[in-house]
Amino acid sequence: MTFATLGLIDPLLRSLEKLGYQTPTPVQAQAIPAVLAGRDLMAAAQTGTGKTAGFALPLLQLLAMEGPKVTANSVRALILVPTRELAEQVHEAVRQYAENLPLRTYAVYGGVSINPQMMKLRGGVDLLVATPGRLLDLFRQNALKFNQLQTLVLDEADRMLDLGFSEELANIYKALPKKRQTLLFSATFSDAIRLLAGQMLNDPLSIEVSPRNVAANTVKQWVVTVDKKRKPELFVHLMRKGKWKQVLVFAKTRNGVDALVEKLQGLGVNADGIHGDKPQATRQRALDRFKASEVQILVATDVAARGLDIEDLPLVVNFDLPIVAEDYIHRIGRTGRAGATGQAISLVCADEVNLLSAIETLTRQTLPRQMEQDFEPEHRVPETDASGQVIKKPKKPKKPKASGVGGKRNLGKWVDSGDTTPVEPSIKPVRKVPVFNTGPRKRKP
Repeated sequence: MTFATLGLIDPLLRSLEKLGYQTPTPVQAQAIPAVLAGRDLMAAAQTGTGKTAGFALPLLQLLAMEGPKVTANSVRALILVPTRELAEQVHEAVRQYAENLPLRTYAVYGGVSINPQMMKLRGGVDLLVATPGRLLDLFRQNALKFNQLQTLVLDEADRMLDLGFSEELANIYKALPKKRQTLLFSATFSDAIRLLAGQMLNDPLSIEVSPRNVAANTVKQWVVTVDKKRKPELFVHLMRKGKWKQVLVFAKTRNGVDALVEKLQGLGVNADGIHGDKPQATRQRALDRFKASEVQILVATDVAARGLDIEDLPLVVNFDLPIVAEDYIHRIGRTGRAGATGQAISLVCADEVNLLSAIETLTRQTLPRQMEQDFEPEHRVPETDASGQVIKKPKKPKKPKASGVGGKRNLGKWVDSGDTTPVEPSIKPVRKVPVFNTGPRKRKP
């Protein structure tokens, strides 16, 4: 099968040839004809399998061949994404695909000035990539109209709900034309997403090209157990031992990102970090430097779990496990993309055992474990499996059992812990009377 057999027009085929695309992926093979036919679509596929091309290619073709010319402040197709990084990534892909088409495309998101975006939208845009919050800001300021909207795409909708965009999505939904094509693409589908699809899609075609919530088999995964306080030390040890050259690291909190970056920089390691508190320009600069191999270690919160497309990234490290199990799939999906192989290491401490169990249940696999010499945890991480059960709980140190010799003996009301003389069963124990020390004894005159 080729892209030509899927019905794509020549300008798109030329762009794909320039990009080196040869054979459609499974999701592209099923999605492209369905979108060209005008169907609503609900598609699930592992991250890194070409979802963006699956909806962007047919969407661009429909815009180039159908519908009126876009008017001022209007948009004909809208792609909603959860993060700024994903907005940039999706728009860059769209821009490359549309290189030979007479279409205007643009991306809008928060963290940057809204005024240049308002100016850009004055002439109208054929295809707009947007985050929900900034899209509503533009709509409420009359910088954007939806009267010409033909197609809505929800990309990574599960993450939008995780980030608390449900109210924004509801408000956007109310503002859109009732008659439109809606496409929902995601690597994972929760029950909440299926409910959302029921509200926004009309008789959708469902596509699942891989088992639900399964991590890519091109990524080798394992766990290294360690005490929480020794994670930074272990990370540095593994980095030096493995001679890591380019690593994407995920931490749970913004403070955790900053602390690890500060430690690495203090050791002379070229490291940088991105999280939601940093301005978009700073985040983009760090990402660009990492892609150019100017930064060796990039530490990020889950703001980078989706939307980072780094060519040939060899390794992802989960410094902390994610609170939402589905984010594990997206995190490790930054490596092993487009058929390449990659590695994913998770540093796990005892209080993360439930998070580990949730990940193994979701992915239906038990992650192999290792212990690094000199970093064996004092607080043992209980065994888990893909059934979601913690197999063994940490054992508490056993107290010495009472015996006939040594230890504590029960002698009626009183306990003597110092006497080690064996007591014959036939001899009645002598009850010892406690001595109360009230200070120095006074001699009688």
